[in-house]
Formats: sequence, C-alpha cells, structure tokens
Amino acid sequence: MRHEYDAAGERAVHAAPVGSPPTSTGLFEVWRELDVPEGWCAESIEERIVMTPPPGHEHNLVADQLHRLFVRDVPDHWAIFQTAGVSVAPRVGFFVPDLLVIPRDRVPSDADAAPVPAALGLLAAEITSLGDPETDRTTKLRAYAGAEVPLYPLVDRHGAGGPTMSLYSDPTSGHYRHLVQVPFGDGIELPEPFGFRLDTTRF
Repeated sequence: MRHEYDAAGERAVHAAPVGSPPTSTGLFEVWRELDVPEGWCAESIEERIVMTPPPGHEHNLVADQLHRLFVRDVPDHWAIFQTAGVSVAPRVGFFVPDLLVIPRDRVPSDADAAPVPAALGLLAAEITSLGDPETDRTTKLRAYAGAEVPLYPLVDRHGAGGPTMSLYSDPTSGHYRHLVQVPFGDGIELPEPFGFRLDTTRF
C-alpha cells in the first residue's frame, strides 16, 4: 500500500556534552579531533558527540543496494558518497549520512577541512538501525529539513508496520512539506533533477 500526503512535521555511544553553550565552530573542532576507532562513525547530534560502531551486515547490504541504484541512474558529474561528513546548520550538528548525492563541482577541496554544507547536496539518505531508529526518523529529519536538503530518503528497516521507504521533499521553514511512503518491494519516484524510479525490491 502506498501512502502520500503532506508532512508537517544504531547502537550509539554518547560522549559527554560539549561545553555550554556550544558553537558550531567549537563542536566541529571537537568532532574533527576525535580519535575514532577504525570503522566507527562519529557524529555531532544536538550538542552531543555520538560514536556508532560499524553497522551490521544487513545494514551494509541495504546501503550497497541503495548505492548501486543511484550509480546506475545519476549522471557522471554527480558524486555519490557513503562516508562524507556534512554540516546541518542552522542546527548545530555534523552527520555522516548513509548516502549523499552532490554535484562534483560543489564538493569542497581538501584545503577546506570543514564538512560539506548539507544544503549543497541534492539528496541525503539514512538507513535506520535497530538500536536507535528515532534519530533518523525525527532528529535527522528535522535537521536535514532545517538545512534545506532537497530530498531525504529514509530506509526504515524496523518500522512498526513493517519495513518502509519514505521520501521527504520540499523543505520549507524547517520541515518537509511532502512525504511519499511505500513498503519494501514497491517503487518510489524521485523528482527532478533525478527523475527515476527507486526500486526497493532488494532491500
């Protein structure tokens, strides 16, 4: 069953909150200097540093399939990253989305050590984890909308009604105005500039 309507609206290790009140510059400096174990992911989420261990095999298989779907259909002058750090101002935070699509000419040079501003991307996607799905469903949803990321696909493997894929779009005044949600096995249409159907059969 397909749902389409207006939208109003991991197992992590949490480090001690950074100094109060935090600034984006201060958080970035802490985030950048972290000694993160190989394979772990460090993010700054709502004024705290969160370190997440490597995802499970099923998570990685979904991420691989999602990556393959985009590689097949996006033009060569767009980059597809699974490990890019992005900043989500005006909210104070630095995320590492499961997948980021961004024009190659918008990717900062290595001389700029700051994360990629999320709004420069065309799309940021997340895959929920069993330990902490609400971060992707609510916290990151609000943050990406506030940063005006045009599209936020959420692959929710642990939904109460079964696995679903949601596509949030049209960010306005800090929230996404449109949501399309389908169960695994159905397709979901990505609007322009993508303009192709995302098949969730193999998720």
